[in-house]
Amino acid sequence: MSFVSQPRSNISIEFDDVGLLERMTTFALSTIPTCVFLFINGTILFTLRSKSVFRDTCRYILLFNLLIADTAQLAVCQVLFLLSVCRITLTYPVCGMLTVFANITNVISPLTLMVMSLERCVAVCLPLRHAMIVTIRNTRLAIIAAWTSSSLHNIFRVILLLDFPFEDLDSLQMRDLCSELTMLLGSRSKMYDNAFTGFLFVSAAIVIISSYVGVIIAARSASTGKASALKVRNTLVLHLVQLCLSLSSTIYNPMLIALIKIVQTVVFLRLHKFLYVLIILFPKCLSSLIYGLRDQTIRPILLSLLGCHLKHKAVAVSCSKFSFCQGLHNCEKN
Repeated sequence: MSFVSQPRSNISIEFDDVGLLERMTTFALSTIPTCVFLFINGTILFTLRSKSVFRDTCRYILLFNLLIADTAQLAVCQVLFLLSVCRITLTYPVCGMLTVFANITNVISPLTLMVMSLERCVAVCLPLRHAMIVTIRNTRLAIIAAWTSSSLHNIFRVILLLDFPFEDLDSLQMRDLCSELTMLLGSRSKMYDNAFTGFLFVSAAIVIISSYVGVIIAARSASTGKASALKVRNTLVLHLVQLCLSLSSTIYNPMLIALIKIVQTVVFLRLHKFLYVLIILFPKCLSSLIYGLRDQTIRPILLSLLGCHLKHKAVAVSCSKFSFCQGLHNCEKN
């Protein structure tokens, strides 16, 4: 009997060690890039608010709104992912607040991309009226409208959620891990969420593609500068790519539902971590690279700020080394 139980205990300990090592590896591989890009996004946001040329230019105001939404969503998604990796369950109210905040910022991204595409289209197709149409006041009204629409969408989701019979539960403690999927309680919530997501991304795609076609038509006219139109066309292509990356996050939950039915639990848990990095983390990290480093006005200031941080660290290290060597030299003298 002891001969049989000994190998089993060794195997269970080995599995526990492997599981702990896998969790630590997943924690490091997801948290380190997230912290790096949160720092880069924070530096870009600081850059956009530090200069008057950015604060008084409509497209940079829209870029600030897009980045702050992506940064907030990246932080919330990382918190939810780490909770699932550590297998920590929450109560329904706490999980509901986290998922509502994540969903609000998720809706902001395609709405902001729609406004940014229209702004670029007006700049090329109606250059003489651009200053009259695209004003700081109108830009702020568009941002307020985007946040209001997203908030109303989530208020309606909460109203549908209240139809769930929470009073029949023994406790508000969740049995499953917190995610946006587990908070879609009931068929009405799922149908509404799928319909709204489809309508949102189809509308955004139509607006961006229409703006792209309008810029191409305007570029063929003699009154429009070819170089400016080509630059705006490339910007709209990047908007469309960013929209596709945002759309990829909506297929994350349906993909998990399909995978859990056909693969084993151990394989599913590993695929869940891989898909999170590929579908959720990677697209959100690209926002700063697509918009921040590509812009000719932002890039020099951003690189100088990042270089300043690195330079300060290098100076601190060199100073500590110099003090240490000077101390050794004084000791040798004594």
